[in-house]
Amino acid sequence: MAFRFLHTADWQIGKPFGNVPGDAGAELRAQRIATIGTIARLAATRGVDAVLVAGDAFDSNEVQDRTILRTLDALKPFSGRWIFLPGNHDAALAHSVWSRMRQMGLESNITIADKAEPIAGWDGRAVILPGPLSRRRESLDQTEWFDTAATPEGAIRIGLAHGSVANRLPGAAEASNEIPETRAQTAGLAYLALGDWHGSLKIAPRTWYSGTPETDRHRANSSGLVHIVDLDGAAAPERVEVVPVGHYQWHQLEAQLLDGTCQAALDALSSIENEAARRVVSLTLRGGVSLAERYRLGTELSSWQHRFHHLEIDDAGLFEEPTEDDLDALDSSGFVRLAVDRLKAKAGDPADPSNAAARVALRMMYVDHMSGT
Repeated sequence: MAFRFLHTADWQIGKPFGNVPGDAGAELRAQRIATIGTIARLAATRGVDAVLVAGDAFDSNEVQDRTILRTLDALKPFSGRWIFLPGNHDAALAHSVWSRMRQMGLESNITIADKAEPIAGWDGRAVILPGPLSRRRESLDQTEWFDTAATPEGAIRIGLAHGSVANRLPGAAEASNEIPETRAQTAGLAYLALGDWHGSLKIAPRTWYSGTPETDRHRANSSGLVHIVDLDGAAAPERVEVVPVGHYQWHQLEAQLLDGTCQAALDALSSIENEAARRVVSLTLRGGVSLAERYRLGTELSSWQHRFHHLEIDDAGLFEEPTEDDLDALDSSGFVRLAVDRLKAKAGDPADPSNAAARVALRMMYVDHMSGT
Protein backbone atom coordinates (compact mmCIF):
# COMPACT_ATOMS: atom_id res chain seq x y z
CA MET A 1 0.00 0.00 0.00
CA ALA A 2 3.07 2.28 -0.07
CA PHE A 3 2.87 5.49 -2.09
CA ARG A 4 5.73 7.79 -3.13
CA PHE A 5 5.27 11.25 -4.58
CA LEU A 6 7.14 14.47 -5.19
CA HIS A 7 5.71 17.58 -3.54
CA THR A 8 6.50 20.97 -5.06
CA ALA A 9 4.84 24.37 -5.36
CA ASP A 10 5.25 28.06 -6.17
CA TRP A 11 7.12 27.69 -9.45
CA GLN A 12 5.73 31.08 -10.52
CA ILE A 13 6.76 30.56 -14.12
CA GLY A 14 6.76 33.93 -15.89
CA LYS A 15 7.80 35.93 -12.83
CA PRO A 16 9.09 39.23 -14.28
CA PHE A 17 11.99 39.98 -11.88
CA GLY A 18 11.56 43.68 -12.65
CA ASN A 19 14.32 44.64 -10.20
CA VAL A 20 16.89 42.59 -12.15
CA PRO A 21 17.33 44.28 -15.54
CA GLY A 22 18.65 43.04 -18.85
CA ASP A 23 20.07 39.61 -19.55
CA ALA A 24 20.35 38.76 -15.84
CA GLY A 25 16.58 39.06 -15.40
CA ALA A 26 15.88 37.13 -18.61
CA GLU A 27 18.14 34.32 -17.42
CA LEU A 28 16.32 34.15 -14.08
CA ARG A 29 13.02 33.77 -15.94
CA ALA A 30 14.42 31.06 -18.23
CA GLN A 31 15.97 29.15 -15.31
CA ARG A 32 12.58 28.68 -13.67
CA ILE A 33 11.51 26.52 -16.60
CA ALA A 34 14.88 24.74 -16.70
CA THR A 35 14.44 23.83 -13.02
CA ILE A 36 11.08 22.22 -13.83
CA GLY A 37 13.03 19.95 -16.16
CA THR A 38 15.31 19.10 -13.24
CA ILE A 39 12.24 18.20 -11.15
CA ALA A 40 10.86 16.00 -13.93
CA ARG A 41 14.14 14.10 -14.24
CA LEU A 42 14.34 13.70 -10.46
CA ALA A 43 10.79 12.31 -10.38
CA ALA A 44 11.65 9.80 -13.10
CA THR A 45 14.91 8.75 -11.43
CA ARG A 46 13.30 8.30 -8.03
CA GLY A 47 10.32 6.38 -9.37
CA VAL A 48 7.59 8.48 -7.79
CA ASP A 49 3.93 7.66 -8.37
CA ALA A 50 3.01 11.32 -8.97
CA VAL A 51 4.20 14.90 -8.80
CA LEU A 52 1.89 17.17 -6.78
CA VAL A 53 2.18 20.89 -7.59
CA ALA A 54 0.51 22.77 -4.72
CA GLY A 55 -0.43 25.97 -6.51
CA ASP A 56 1.17 28.94 -8.25
CA ALA A 57 2.83 26.95 -11.02
CA PHE A 58 2.50 30.21 -12.98
CA ASP A 59 3.10 33.75 -11.79
CA SER A 60 -0.17 34.95 -13.31
CA ASN A 61 -2.98 33.95 -15.63
CA GLU A 62 -1.55 36.36 -18.22
CA VAL A 63 1.65 34.49 -19.04
CA GLN A 64 2.28 34.05 -22.76
CA ASP A 65 1.26 30.88 -24.61
CA ARG A 66 4.91 30.21 -25.46
CA THR A 67 5.67 30.17 -21.71
CA ILE A 68 2.95 27.59 -21.13
CA LEU A 69 4.20 25.43 -24.01
CA ARG A 70 7.80 25.55 -22.80
CA THR A 71 6.65 24.56 -19.32
CA LEU A 72 4.73 21.60 -20.72
CA ASP A 73 7.85 20.55 -22.66
CA ALA A 74 9.86 20.66 -19.41
CA LEU A 75 7.49 18.09 -17.84
CA LYS A 76 8.19 15.40 -20.45
CA PRO A 77 11.11 13.58 -18.74
CA PHE A 78 8.58 12.30 -16.19
CA SER A 79 5.83 10.27 -17.84
CA GLY A 80 4.00 9.59 -14.59
CA ARG A 81 1.11 11.63 -13.28
CA TRP A 82 1.30 15.39 -12.75
CA ILE A 83 -1.37 16.98 -10.51
CA PHE A 84 -1.61 20.78 -10.80
CA LEU A 85 -3.56 22.80 -8.22
CA PRO A 86 -4.61 26.38 -9.10
CA GLY A 87 -3.22 28.82 -6.53
CA ASN A 88 -3.70 32.52 -5.82
CA HIS A 89 -1.40 33.65 -8.66
CA ASP A 90 -2.97 31.28 -11.19
CA ALA A 91 -6.51 30.89 -9.83
CA ALA A 92 -9.02 28.80 -11.78
CA LEU A 93 -10.94 31.66 -13.35
CA ALA A 94 -13.29 31.17 -16.29
CA HIS A 95 -10.43 32.26 -18.55
CA SER A 96 -7.12 31.26 -17.01
CA VAL A 97 -3.82 29.66 -17.74
CA TRP A 98 -5.58 26.34 -17.05
CA SER A 99 -8.37 26.88 -19.58
CA ARG A 100 -5.74 27.84 -22.14
CA MET A 101 -3.72 24.71 -21.36
CA ARG A 102 -6.78 22.56 -21.98
CA GLN A 103 -7.34 24.27 -25.32
CA MET A 104 -3.75 23.40 -26.28
CA GLY A 105 -4.44 19.73 -25.68
CA LEU A 106 -3.00 18.15 -22.56
CA GLU A 107 -1.09 14.91 -22.32
CA SER A 108 -3.09 12.19 -20.56
CA ASN A 109 -0.74 12.19 -17.56
CA ILE A 110 -1.50 15.83 -16.65
CA THR A 111 -4.41 16.53 -14.30
CA ILE A 112 -5.61 20.04 -13.51
CA ALA A 113 -7.12 19.81 -10.04
CA ASP A 114 -9.51 22.74 -10.42
CA LYS A 115 -12.52 21.04 -8.83
CA ALA A 116 -13.11 20.12 -5.20
CA GLU A 117 -13.40 16.40 -5.81
CA PRO A 118 -11.22 13.37 -5.09
CA ILE A 119 -8.56 12.38 -7.62
CA ALA A 120 -8.14 8.61 -7.63
CA GLY A 121 -5.87 6.11 -9.35
CA TRP A 122 -2.69 4.21 -8.53
CA ASP A 123 -4.61 0.93 -8.13
CA GLY A 124 -6.55 2.37 -5.22
CA ARG A 125 -3.46 2.97 -3.09
CA ALA A 126 -4.01 6.73 -2.74
CA VAL A 127 -6.54 9.50 -3.25
CA ILE A 128 -5.67 13.19 -3.68
CA LEU A 129 -8.07 15.72 -2.13
CA PRO A 130 -7.50 19.14 -3.78
CA GLY A 131 -8.58 22.55 -2.52
CA PRO A 132 -8.28 24.72 -5.67
CA LEU A 133 -8.59 28.50 -5.58
CA SER A 134 -11.05 30.05 -8.02
CA ARG A 135 -10.01 33.61 -7.10
CA ARG A 136 -6.92 35.24 -5.63
CA ARG A 137 -8.44 35.42 -2.16
CA GLU A 138 -11.11 32.99 -1.05
CA SER A 139 -13.34 33.94 1.86
CA LEU A 140 -14.14 30.31 2.69
CA ASP A 141 -11.77 27.51 3.64
CA GLN A 142 -11.22 25.47 0.49
CA THR A 143 -10.06 22.41 2.49
CA GLU A 144 -13.15 22.02 4.68
CA TRP A 145 -14.64 19.41 2.37
CA PHE A 146 -11.65 17.12 3.00
CA ASP A 147 -13.15 16.08 6.37
CA THR A 148 -16.21 14.42 4.85
CA ALA A 149 -14.77 13.29 1.50
CA ALA A 150 -15.49 9.61 0.87
CA THR A 151 -12.47 7.54 -0.20
CA PRO A 152 -11.95 3.78 -0.63
CA GLU A 153 -11.21 1.93 2.59
CA GLY A 154 -7.48 1.70 3.24
CA ALA A 155 -6.55 4.28 0.59
CA ILE A 156 -3.94 6.83 1.63
CA ARG A 157 -5.59 10.27 1.84
CA ILE A 158 -3.39 13.16 0.68
CA GLY A 159 -4.50 16.79 0.82
CA LEU A 160 -3.36 19.38 -1.72
CA ALA A 161 -3.92 23.06 -0.91
CA HIS A 162 -2.55 26.59 -1.24
CA GLY A 163 -2.75 29.19 1.49
CA SER A 164 -1.74 30.22 5.01
CA VAL A 165 -1.99 27.79 7.92
CA ALA A 166 -3.84 29.55 10.73
CA ASN A 167 -1.81 30.42 13.85
CA ARG A 168 1.40 28.94 12.48
CA LEU A 169 3.14 31.18 9.96
CA PRO A 170 5.24 34.15 11.17
CA GLY A 171 3.29 37.32 11.87
CA ALA A 172 4.73 39.10 8.85
CA ALA A 173 3.37 36.45 6.48
CA GLU A 174 0.34 37.29 4.39
CA ALA A 175 -2.67 35.66 6.05
CA SER A 176 -4.94 34.85 3.09
CA ASN A 177 -6.77 31.69 2.05
CA GLU A 178 -6.51 30.36 5.60
CA ILE A 179 -6.20 26.64 6.27
CA PRO A 180 -6.86 25.27 9.79
CA GLU A 181 -3.77 23.96 11.52
CA THR A 182 -5.69 20.78 12.41
CA ARG A 183 -6.88 19.94 8.90
CA ALA A 184 -4.60 16.90 8.49
CA GLN A 185 -5.98 15.39 11.70
CA THR A 186 -9.67 16.19 11.13
CA ALA A 187 -9.58 14.92 7.54
CA GLY A 188 -7.53 11.81 8.29
CA LEU A 189 -4.75 12.86 5.93
CA ALA A 190 -1.46 11.02 5.77
CA TYR A 191 0.08 14.21 4.36
CA LEU A 192 -1.16 17.71 3.54
CA ALA A 193 0.91 19.15 0.65
CA LEU A 194 0.85 22.94 0.75
CA GLY A 195 1.98 25.86 -1.35
CA ASP A 196 2.16 29.64 -0.78
CA TRP A 197 5.03 29.88 1.74
CA HIS A 198 8.23 29.94 -0.34
CA GLY A 199 10.36 27.82 1.99
CA SER A 200 10.43 24.16 2.97
CA LEU A 201 8.68 23.90 6.33
CA LYS A 202 6.76 21.40 8.44
CA ILE A 203 4.10 23.75 9.72
CA ALA A 204 1.86 21.33 11.65
CA PRO A 205 1.50 17.55 12.11
CA ARG A 206 1.61 15.84 8.69
CA THR A 207 1.42 19.30 7.12
CA TRP A 208 4.25 20.60 4.94
CA TYR A 209 5.17 23.48 2.68
CA SER A 210 7.65 22.43 0.00
CA GLY A 211 8.66 26.00 -0.87
CA THR A 212 9.65 27.24 -4.29
CA PRO A 213 12.13 25.03 -6.18
CA GLU A 214 13.96 28.05 -7.62
CA THR A 215 14.70 30.79 -5.09
CA ASP A 216 13.18 34.14 -6.05
CA ARG A 217 13.93 36.57 -3.23
CA HIS A 218 16.46 37.55 -0.59
CA ARG A 219 15.06 35.66 2.39
CA ALA A 220 16.56 32.89 4.49
CA ASN A 221 13.59 30.53 4.23
CA SER A 222 14.97 27.19 2.99
CA SER A 223 13.98 27.61 -0.66
CA GLY A 224 15.28 25.93 -3.82
CA LEU A 225 13.97 22.53 -2.67
CA VAL A 226 11.38 19.83 -3.34
CA HIS A 227 10.11 16.98 -1.16
CA ILE A 228 10.22 13.28 -1.97
CA VAL A 229 7.52 11.82 0.30
CA ASP A 230 7.08 8.16 1.17
CA LEU A 231 3.87 6.98 2.83
CA ASP A 232 3.86 3.35 3.93
CA GLY A 233 0.16 3.35 4.78
CA ALA A 234 -2.81 5.50 5.68
CA ALA A 235 -1.71 5.86 9.31
CA ALA A 236 2.06 5.44 8.93
CA PRO A 237 4.35 8.42 9.68
CA GLU A 238 5.35 10.37 6.61
CA ARG A 239 8.95 10.09 5.50
CA VAL A 240 10.08 13.31 3.82
CA GLU A 241 13.35 13.76 1.99
CA VAL A 242 14.18 17.39 1.20
CA VAL A 243 16.06 17.54 -2.11
CA PRO A 244 17.86 20.65 -3.47
CA VAL A 245 17.04 21.45 -7.10
CA GLY A 246 17.53 25.24 -7.39
CA HIS A 247 20.20 26.74 -9.61
CA TYR A 248 20.53 30.34 -8.42
CA GLN A 249 21.45 31.16 -4.84
CA TRP A 250 20.26 34.43 -3.34
CA HIS A 251 22.28 36.18 -0.63
CA GLN A 252 21.55 39.22 1.50
CA LEU A 253 24.77 40.67 2.91
CA GLU A 254 25.48 43.65 5.18
CA ALA A 255 28.90 45.16 5.78
CA GLN A 256 29.70 47.64 8.53
CA LEU A 257 32.70 49.75 7.48
CA LEU A 258 34.00 50.91 10.83
CA ASP A 259 37.75 51.24 10.30
CA GLY A 260 37.68 53.81 7.49
CA THR A 261 38.36 51.16 4.85
CA CYS A 262 36.16 49.10 2.51
CA GLN A 263 37.75 45.77 3.45
CA ALA A 264 34.71 44.48 5.36
CA ALA A 265 32.59 44.79 2.20
CA LEU A 266 35.17 43.00 0.07
CA ASP A 267 35.50 40.24 2.67
CA ALA A 268 31.71 39.74 2.66
CA LEU A 269 31.67 39.34 -1.11
CA SER A 270 34.72 37.06 -1.09
CA SER A 271 32.94 34.72 1.32
CA ILE A 272 30.53 33.70 -1.48
CA GLU A 273 32.85 33.92 -4.49
CA ASN A 274 32.63 30.18 -5.16
CA GLU A 275 30.27 29.65 -8.14
CA ALA A 276 29.80 33.42 -8.30
CA ALA A 277 27.86 33.23 -11.58
CA ARG A 278 25.02 31.42 -9.77
CA ARG A 279 24.64 34.05 -7.07
CA VAL A 280 22.12 36.88 -6.84
CA VAL A 281 23.44 39.26 -4.19
CA SER A 282 22.06 42.21 -2.26
CA LEU A 283 24.77 44.13 -0.40
CA THR A 284 23.96 46.83 2.17
CA LEU A 285 26.83 49.11 3.20
CA ARG A 286 26.97 51.17 6.36
CA GLY A 287 29.67 53.24 8.03
CA GLY A 288 32.32 55.67 6.83
CA VAL A 289 35.30 55.48 4.49
CA SER A 290 37.91 57.85 3.15
CA LEU A 291 37.62 59.15 -0.40
CA ALA A 292 40.50 56.93 -1.44
CA GLU A 293 38.76 53.87 -0.02
CA ARG A 294 35.45 54.94 -1.58
CA TYR A 295 37.18 55.08 -4.95
CA ARG A 296 38.72 51.66 -4.36
CA LEU A 297 35.34 50.28 -3.31
CA GLY A 298 33.71 51.50 -6.52
CA THR A 299 36.39 49.81 -8.62
CA GLU A 300 36.11 46.54 -6.71
CA LEU A 301 32.30 46.51 -6.79
CA SER A 302 32.34 47.02 -10.55
CA SER A 303 34.47 43.89 -10.86
CA TRP A 304 32.14 41.89 -8.58
CA GLN A 305 29.09 43.01 -10.55
CA HIS A 306 30.54 41.28 -13.61
CA ARG A 307 31.33 38.10 -11.66
CA PHE A 308 28.01 37.62 -9.85
CA HIS A 309 24.83 36.87 -11.75
CA HIS A 310 23.43 40.07 -10.23
CA LEU A 311 24.73 42.41 -7.54
CA GLU A 312 22.46 45.02 -6.02
CA ILE A 313 24.10 47.64 -3.78
CA ASP A 314 22.45 49.80 -1.14
CA ASP A 315 24.98 52.41 -0.03
CA ALA A 316 22.55 54.96 1.41
CA GLY A 317 24.06 54.35 4.85
CA LEU A 318 27.65 54.79 3.68
CA PHE A 319 29.38 58.12 4.32
CA GLU A 320 32.61 59.55 2.99
CA GLU A 321 34.96 60.85 5.65
CA PRO A 322 37.67 62.76 3.74
CA THR A 323 41.15 62.59 5.22
CA GLU A 324 43.86 65.20 4.83
CA ASP A 325 45.57 62.88 2.37
CA ASP A 326 42.35 62.78 0.32
CA LEU A 327 42.15 66.56 0.23
CA ASP A 328 45.85 66.98 -0.53
CA ALA A 329 45.40 64.65 -3.47
CA LEU A 330 42.77 66.99 -4.93
CA ASP A 331 44.71 70.25 -4.64
CA SER A 332 47.22 71.67 -2.20
CA SER A 333 46.41 75.40 -2.59
CA GLY A 334 44.32 78.01 -4.31
CA PHE A 335 40.63 78.18 -5.13
CA VAL A 336 40.13 74.42 -5.51
CA ARG A 337 41.47 73.79 -2.02
CA LEU A 338 39.19 76.48 -0.62
CA ALA A 339 36.20 74.82 -2.31
CA VAL A 340 37.27 71.42 -1.05
CA ASP A 341 37.58 72.70 2.52
CA ARG A 342 34.10 74.22 2.34
CA LEU A 343 32.64 71.02 0.95
CA LYS A 344 34.36 69.05 3.67
CA ALA A 345 32.82 71.29 6.33
CA LYS A 346 29.34 70.86 4.86
CA ALA A 347 29.80 67.11 4.40
CA GLY A 348 30.82 66.80 8.05
CA ASP A 349 27.83 68.72 9.39
CA PRO A 350 24.66 66.55 9.54
CA ALA A 351 22.58 69.66 10.23
CA ASP A 352 23.67 71.36 7.00
CA PRO A 353 20.86 71.00 4.39
CA SER A 354 23.47 70.55 1.66
CA ASN A 355 25.26 67.79 3.57
CA ALA A 356 24.40 65.00 1.14
CA ALA A 357 25.15 67.11 -1.93
CA ALA A 358 28.54 68.09 -0.48
CA ARG A 359 29.47 64.45 0.06
CA VAL A 360 28.53 63.58 -3.50
CA ALA A 361 30.49 66.56 -4.82
CA LEU A 362 33.63 65.56 -2.93
CA ARG A 363 33.34 62.01 -4.19
CA MET A 364 32.88 63.18 -7.80
CA MET A 365 35.88 65.50 -7.53
CA TYR A 366 38.01 62.66 -6.23
CA VAL A 367 36.83 60.27 -8.98
CA ASP A 368 37.55 62.92 -11.63
CA HIS A 369 41.00 63.48 -10.14
CA MET A 370 41.81 59.77 -10.06
CA SER A 371 40.53 59.28 -13.60
CA GLY A 372 42.87 61.97 -14.84
CA THR A 373 46.02 60.73 -13.12
